[in-house]
Amino acid sequence: MSRIILSIALSLLTVSFTLTNHAQVNETTSGKIWLIEIEGAIGPATSDYVLRGFEQAELNNAIMIVVRMNTPGGLDGAMRDIIQGILASDIPVISYVGPKGSRAASAGTYIAYASHVAAMAPATNLGAATPVQIAAPSMPAAPEEDSGKAEPTAMEKKMVNDAAAYIRGLADLRDRNADWAELAVREGVSLDAETAFKENVIDLVVQDLDDLLLQLDGRVITLENREVTLDTANAEIHQHLPDLRTEILSIITNPSIVLVLGMIGMYGIILEFYNPGSLIPGVIGVICLLLAAYAVQLLPLNYAGLALLMLGIGLMVAEALVPSFGILGIGGVIAFCIGGLMLFDAEMEAFQVGLPTIAATAVVSALLIFATVSIALKIRNKRVTTGMSALIGEHGEALNDFAKEGQVRVGGEIWRARSNETIETGDAVSVDAVEGLLLTVSKIEESTGEKS
Repeated sequence: MSRIILSIALSLLTVSFTLTNHAQVNETTSGKIWLIEIEGAIGPATSDYVLRGFEQAELNNAIMIVVRMNTPGGLDGAMRDIIQGILASDIPVISYVGPKGSRAASAGTYIAYASHVAAMAPATNLGAATPVQIAAPSMPAAPEEDSGKAEPTAMEKKMVNDAAAYIRGLADLRDRNADWAELAVREGVSLDAETAFKENVIDLVVQDLDDLLLQLDGRVITLENREVTLDTANAEIHQHLPDLRTEILSIITNPSIVLVLGMIGMYGIILEFYNPGSLIPGVIGVICLLLAAYAVQLLPLNYAGLALLMLGIGLMVAEALVPSFGILGIGGVIAFCIGGLMLFDAEMEAFQVGLPTIAATAVVSALLIFATVSIALKIRNKRVTTGMSALIGEHGEALNDFAKEGQVRVGGEIWRARSNETIETGDAVSVDAVEGLLLTVSKIEESTGEKS
């Protein structure tokens, strides 16, 4: 009897387990759709914004995430962070290259391949996924005699092979055209929307966001451990907007802003050393330097450029402390400009320091150096106002009659004095030289004939 009861219990558990798995394998979902925008180059601020959008979509039980892209590409690290978020997402992620006229070049192509569904609007394109050199360039190899073309360096081969294997793995995961994906990496080719659809690079060609939702309605999406049938007919779209954190991160990770923050930080600390206890320049300087350091570790830094930049700042500071009449300062400005141009290793203009920023900071530094040199020259030509030498040229009054040595009053003090002319009591005298505590004076001829 007990065996029968045990068998019945096991059977019920088996049926329950099967029904539960079946429910998990094929679900019909309806609710909010999270819309995330990628506009412009993909950097640290973009990846932070997208990943936090994924987190909010999961917390709000969204049925689907739509990533609308219009990007020329971006940094490899930021792109891989976004792709890892897509692959780990328990919510279907749909990449949409739109609106019309948009593109998903370079990093955008990888993101499209990683998405559960890839869609494009007409008059859009994707591709050109060849990785650019983001490390210190090596010496070019000698050209081949047959083709006349330079052989790719070992580093370039490693980068291309790694990128090709990465995108091919994404293509195999989503059952898309892996051969064209590798071709986009190795030869940098691109496709328009219609051709991409025919070549099985994307899944849908849609006119707009409404058409995308219409075509996705009823579509079955395979996630890691289940299948989901989308119900987008009456779904509400929630647009995930960048918040204050994203705005601040996008500002401080701008290479030009990083350079300006670094300069403000350096000058702030220098002013604090010049005026100990003023606090305000020091506090502002430390904050700016910390912000610049945080942004630098997120961007592809070139250490040679950083070294030149620091050398330039050091030479300009040395000019302020030890005036060399512009030699150190001019060398510092030149090193600063070259270092600014080399500071970040990225082919994309969005991740390079702008020439206007470098020119502006160099001009400001040059003006400060010019002002320092001018002040130094004025101080050098100015009469000494401290020590015994400050008495030279001062006027005084004779306290007694003398032909060689006597006493005079200069600056409210009584001094021993000597002169090569006869001086009477009350005569106005001028100090010509100082030898220890003995003054050499001469009589001042008064136009009125009266003694001062």
